[in-house]
Amino acid sequence: MIRTAVLVSGDGSRLQTILDSMYFREIPNFELTAVISTEQNEYALRRAANAGVQAFVVEPGLFPTRISYSMAISNKLKDMDIDLVVLAGFNMPLGVIASQFRKRIIGVYPALVPAFVDCDESPARAALERGCRVTGATAYFADIDGNVGPIIAQQAVEIKQGDTPETLERRIMEEAEWKLLPRAIILYCQNRLEIHGERVVIRPEIPHN
Repeated sequence: MIRTAVLVSGDGSRLQTILDSMYFREIPNFELTAVISTEQNEYALRRAANAGVQAFVVEPGLFPTRISYSMAISNKLKDMDIDLVVLAGFNMPLGVIASQFRKRIIGVYPALVPAFVDCDESPARAALERGCRVTGATAYFADIDGNVGPIIAQQAVEIKQGDTPETLERRIMEEAEWKLLPRAIILYCQNRLEIHGERVVIRPEIPHN
């Protein structure tokens, strides 16, 4: 079983897609061992509790530096023998987690990487300001610096007339991010992802007799 921890901030809507996939037994060889949140009283913690998943809160404000914060989370992950780390709206720098769990961290970014990957504002707002016709989301492996690394999968989302940053962000999340994140986890747990340099190769699924 792939022992997995999900790092969250906020209401946990991306976490819910993983919980739903668990409920319908769509992810093989998968065990959601823990959910780690950046804040108390987040709805993500209730989602985890409702699913019977152990949840922890590691608050950034209790640590003197971001490095010490990331070390605390990394140590927690190692104590639980975590195999895979999933970023589900986690809003803190990964710090040492990125190097200590290299090639074992999956996240989703609300743009078609490499577009707007270093955007200081909302990627949806940037796409609208540039007059893009299409945007979307990207499932990826985090690189050694904790940034968007090798691409696992992408999903395009059409930009519609009259879209605002808020409506576009919501549609990217519903039509792309919510689908890509569990799909990437399924591929990882099927042992079908191979990283060759900066590229991810998805191996064909082996049919079961």
